[in-house]
Amino acid sequence: MTRPILTVQNLGKTYPVKKGLFSKGTLVAAEDVSFTIHAGETVALVGESGSGKSTVGRCVLRLEEPDSGSIEFEDTDLLNVSETALPALRARMQMVFQDPLASLTPRHKVGKLVGEPLLLHATVPPREIDAKVAELFELVGLRRDHAERYAHQISGGQQQRVGIARALATNPALVVLDEPTSALDVSVEAQILNLLMDLQEQFNLAYLFISHDLAVVRLIAKRVMVMYLGQVVEAGPTEDVLTRSFHPYTRGLVSATPIEHPLEVKQRINLTGEPSSPIDPKPQCRLVSRCPFARPECSQEPTELKEVKPGHFTRCIRFQREHVDGVWNPEPVTV
Repeated sequence: MTRPILTVQNLGKTYPVKKGLFSKGTLVAAEDVSFTIHAGETVALVGESGSGKSTVGRCVLRLEEPDSGSIEFEDTDLLNVSETALPALRARMQMVFQDPLASLTPRHKVGKLVGEPLLLHATVPPREIDAKVAELFELVGLRRDHAERYAHQISGGQQQRVGIARALATNPALVVLDEPTSALDVSVEAQILNLLMDLQEQFNLAYLFISHDLAVVRLIAKRVMVMYLGQVVEAGPTEDVLTRSFHPYTRGLVSATPIEHPLEVKQRINLTGEPSSPIDPKPQCRLVSRCPFARPECSQEPTELKEVKPGHFTRCIRFQREHVDGVWNPEPVTV
């Protein structure tokens, strides 16, 4: 197999916060996150709001500066790249945002917005920018006359197509897609997902796909990582993770999602109770306050992400100790 286009190792990101009038704490947004993406592959990050998935995506592009870990993109150590060299690398890494209208400057026509990266990175000579913009519009399913409109004059789906065209303008190898269809109607969502998959096949693009929608993730991603309070709690091939989940949090997500095929294990769970605080978290399972399978050791020991079957990783202490041949169906307990 060829080398990954992106390798992230032990990525960590924290933010200082106030805990009280005279005390400060540390909010852990991402902790010990590791993954790879190959050219032409889609890897998904899923989880609730506040799980840290968007923070990871922004750190990969160095829109946020990680506190720890390493990021290697196309054989370049991103965290040791100078500010002057970073723009050239950013041309090869682009992002498509959740809210297409908010990501497009309202003062300029969308044709100019798509042409800006071409001018900034000198991708084509200035006299050829208009022709290239027209080519990009056609590529994403927009008419040439759309270039003369402002963002508020086109539909949400068309706005997202403009965002995708802008991301493709610099011929990227990696695109971070941060909830790119969550603001769209179902029929438009399907069109955008089909467009993304067609573009990936045409240009061999690598996608980091950030979402909370398991049905969408199942359609588009080869591998998936499930995040909870800054940690990856389960990771592996998408079909395997969604149909044979080992971590209670993943099972809870699947239980709440109407996907085509249910879990192979018939047991489904509801996650109740208040989440643990991400500020100065204790060295324990972060799901312990909501998990119906929790035991005393879950609140007394730190958790590690371990491979429990080829390519499938989980952070659940109980599963790692009690499963037999990859099967685990414990009864809920009251702690």
